Amino acid sequence: MRAMLASLLLLVSSVCYAQGFGASDRNALGTAPPDFLPVEEAYSLSVEIVDQNTILLHWQIEPGYYLYQHQFAFALRDAGGDIALDVELPQGLHHTDEYFGEVQIHYDSADVMLGLARPVQERATLSATSQGCADAGLCYPPHREVFELDFNSGTVTPVAPSSTQPAAADTPPAVAAEAAGLLTMLALAFIGGAILNLMPCVFPILSLKVLSFARSTDHDRHLHSWLYTGGVIASFVLVAGLLILLQQAGNAIGWGFQLQSPGFVIALAYLFIAMGLSLSGVIAMGGSLMNTGSGLASRGGLAGSFFTGVLAVVVASPCTAPFMGTALGFAASQPPRIGLLVFVALGAGMAAPLLLFSYSGAARALMPKPGPWMETLKQFLAFPLYATAIWLFWVAGRQTGVNTMTAALGGALVLALGLWLWNERRWRRMMAVACLAAAAALGSLRGLDGDRTDAASANGYLAWSEDEVTALREAGTAVFVDVTADWCITCIANETAVLRTDAMIEAFADHGVVYMVADWTNQDAEIAALLQKHGRNGIPLYLMYPADTAQAPLVLPQVLSRKTVLEALQSVSGKNSGVAANF
Repeated sequence: MRAMLASLLLLVSSVCYAQGFGASDRNALGTAPPDFLPVEEAYSLSVEIVDQNTILLHWQIEPGYYLYQHQFAFALRDAGGDIALDVELPQGLHHTDEYFGEVQIHYDSADVMLGLARPVQERATLSATSQGCADAGLCYPPHREVFELDFNSGTVTPVAPSSTQPAAADTPPAVAAEAAGLLTMLALAFIGGAILNLMPCVFPILSLKVLSFARSTDHDRHLHSWLYTGGVIASFVLVAGLLILLQQAGNAIGWGFQLQSPGFVIALAYLFIAMGLSLSGVIAMGGSLMNTGSGLASRGGLAGSFFTGVLAVVVASPCTAPFMGTALGFAASQPPRIGLLVFVALGAGMAAPLLLFSYSGAARALMPKPGPWMETLKQFLAFPLYATAIWLFWVAGRQTGVNTMTAALGGALVLALGLWLWNERRWRRMMAVACLAAAAALGSLRGLDGDRTDAASANGYLAWSEDEVTALREAGTAVFVDVTADWCITCIANETAVLRTDAMIEAFADHGVVYMVADWTNQDAEIAALLQKHGRNGIPLYLMYPADTAQAPLVLPQVLSRKTVLEALQSVSGKNSGVAANF
């Protein structure tokens, strides 16, 4: 069953292939996709009759492509019926696959020997099925090739697929594969969007909206949940549209691109501080200000529900949930209409939990009865917002320097004073406006420190460059590239729990693998090109380069485990390590 589900997931590749990958094509984000080979060119199969009881199949695999060993399938038939086969497979390279789990794969070439259970009656038809992927991100659907074998003359003749693989009665195979692949990817996008609700930036906002349901009527719950859903989906579509427009204008950007702007990061931190002060009861927001500013998540109002959905998407942008990276990569290889549809699915998944609470009495029954605890919980939820603001100030400091961060913190103090002063008295409101203007001015100060200290050098890792990777590999050294950013929560989690631990640092040294960091905290066109080269539109991205420059890098999952990284180290170094005992 697992293999069947994995094969269904991999059918998405047929959509990419059916859309075409010519040099003149444009993807959903306005840039040319990688130039993938047709499946017959990526995996060239030749068949040889060795003797009356043996057939040899040889796949010549292009650099940067590989075949799954467990997806090989063979059938041989002559006038007497099916002939049982004894399949002798070559030793493959161990690989942790996103879809199939622990598998063996083949680079460069693969030779399969078929032993026949009985002699062939002169002529036979051989069917050989294989499935593979490109390291740059495309996975092909299972590919079946058919050959006529004449054992008297020893000749092998390929048979055109159209004569041996009739189309379904109603739906051509390419169209069916495209539909299945698109539905699969939309499902992955929906699941990834739903998981975003568990991220630390989003969860407090969702909790507040669910909390507001405790004293709402059915009509109000349904109305507000649908407005929230509209805000979420509209925001995802807006983000997709901006990505398309900006990349068509020549900007190399991806998911979370807005957090590469220190001004946006500081403004978002100010918003979280204002929301936290409102939840703590320090300030009381008016209705109009609440619906367009910092009280969105804590108060009622139809516009408030819509803009809460907008805010949820904004604060979710530092996160890449499981399945979400695959969906974004797929969207980047499709025409705009398909890319936008994937973003709609992401938004629908993110809004689904709130809709569930709105319509499901069983889900709401899990909530305690209304009471004083609601006010206590509301005040408690202010603290995750303060924590998020502190993290955002840290990101701004990493981008521009400690003096800029200090100025922004001073702006936050003036912002809090201005919000506290805001009331109906004219003189206080004038002072409040002056404070808000001062906060904006302090938040806009830049360049007081010069360039930020390079994170890789400061932590003892090499800073990434394509030339340095090539030089190290030509010198016989394997390289691991960590494409990360200070605003990427998934990246930080992987680094804290796996990559930057003492045991893992020792494992890299033991296997002789150099650790390089490609820091995308600020906009970098070369890193964006690296992401595009490997079929990604967001981070994290982890690449394990073998020392042999003829071999393509292994692309690790976006959510890492120690076992996955250690096995990747072993695969490129060719040795086991006693460091494994530390895991």
